[in-house]
Amino acid sequence: MLQAVERVYEWLREPAGQRCSLCQFVVTPNVDHAVILEENADLRRAYADASLILVDGWPVQWAARWLRGVIPPRVPGSDLTPAILAAAKEKGPLKVFLLGAAAGVAQRAAKKIHERYENVEVVGCYSPPLGFEKDAIENERILMLIRESAPDLLIVGLGAPKQELWVHRHREAIAAKAALCVGATIDFLAGEKKRAPKWIQAMGLEWAHRMCSEPKRLVKRYARDAVVFPRLVLKEMWMSNPIKSTR
Repeated sequence: MLQAVERVYEWLREPAGQRCSLCQFVVTPNVDHAVILEENADLRRAYADASLILVDGWPVQWAARWLRGVIPPRVPGSDLTPAILAAAKEKGPLKVFLLGAAAGVAQRAAKKIHERYENVEVVGCYSPPLGFEKDAIENERILMLIRESAPDLLIVGLGAPKQELWVHRHREAIAAKAALCVGATIDFLAGEKKRAPKWIQAMGLEWAHRMCSEPKRLVKRYARDAVVFPRLVLKEMWMSNPIKSTR
């Protein structure tokens, strides 16, 4: 977590004339991302170009350790974002734009951010309409709002894979130094949705807490992921096994 926060602040503190013209962006894969990646070539391209890939879901962490050995600890987007905001107290002023969540939620999140975090200013909020990603005029409007607000950091809560695809597609035009693709984090910041208790998170059961909180939206998705993800792990294990069967 500390290394991830430091990396993001390295991007945020780069002078405008020295930094890369592309917006740096962070993705946080969980089981659902892994399942979507298998069938979505556009998302694979977005992941290939991501500036930082941080493990979010416990099953992804366990599978990665089983297949690859030691990897860095989990850094969920819903933990990374508050950590970056809190770090502004020591690191200096931080301007943030909130993109996503339902109408009014980002504004409530902005109010709580201003109350909770020193040196953080939410300079803009916007909840795009359904299907906005296919509307060139609406996309230009969003990019203009970001450009006029001139944030350091763009927090994107549009859900996967929409948020990753949108940021990747527009990374040359996003007028922010860095973007976090962090799903329901804006809802969490607003208090609209509740994180699982720490003991549930520690047991790797936050997915169950979320499923019980939003059964209509998540039960079907988690049921699909529970079938497909183990297949992906077995496939990866088979492909990475150097021992080939011979006759």
